[in-house]
Amino acid sequence: MPDLPQSVLFCCDHNAVRSPMAEGMMKQFYGHETYVQSAGVYNDMEIDGFSIAVCNELGIELSRHRSRSFDEMQQWGDDLSAFDLVVALSPASQRRALELTRFFHLDVDYWPILDPTGLGDTREQKLEHYRQSRDQIRERMLARFGPPTVPQDRAQA
Repeated sequence: MPDLPQSVLFCCDHNAVRSPMAEGMMKQFYGHETYVQSAGVYNDMEIDGFSIAVCNELGIELSRHRSRSFDEMQQWGDDLSAFDLVVALSPASQRRALELTRFFHLDVDYWPILDPTGLGDTREQKLEHYRQSRDQIRERMLARFGPPTVPQDRAQA
């Protein structure tokens, strides 16, 4: 199992569904051992309510998340080269991350995570798709970073 990186940036298309879930899980599972942020290719959506709901099932709070884009990160002075690892959760975010980091010695991982938006007709069907995405992120995270270092009182086994 590799050591935890000092800093991780999770990214997806809008920083409203997958990357906030990953950011929240990383903080919940590994505490303050790693600096964690998330961003999107675009910032044209607020945090998705279904993402909030399915992460709440694991005791992860996302309702205060504010979406941001790669461009906003740069405008606010966040330097991508300061991250040890960028984890892209969508093809568009992988392309953007590779484009922005091509001059840095920085690892970019790609985790192809289901985009649950627009899937399902009923509320329960939609929640099930969001749970699938959440669980895919969780499985990838545990495989990449090892078991949680913070006790998981309310996390699913």
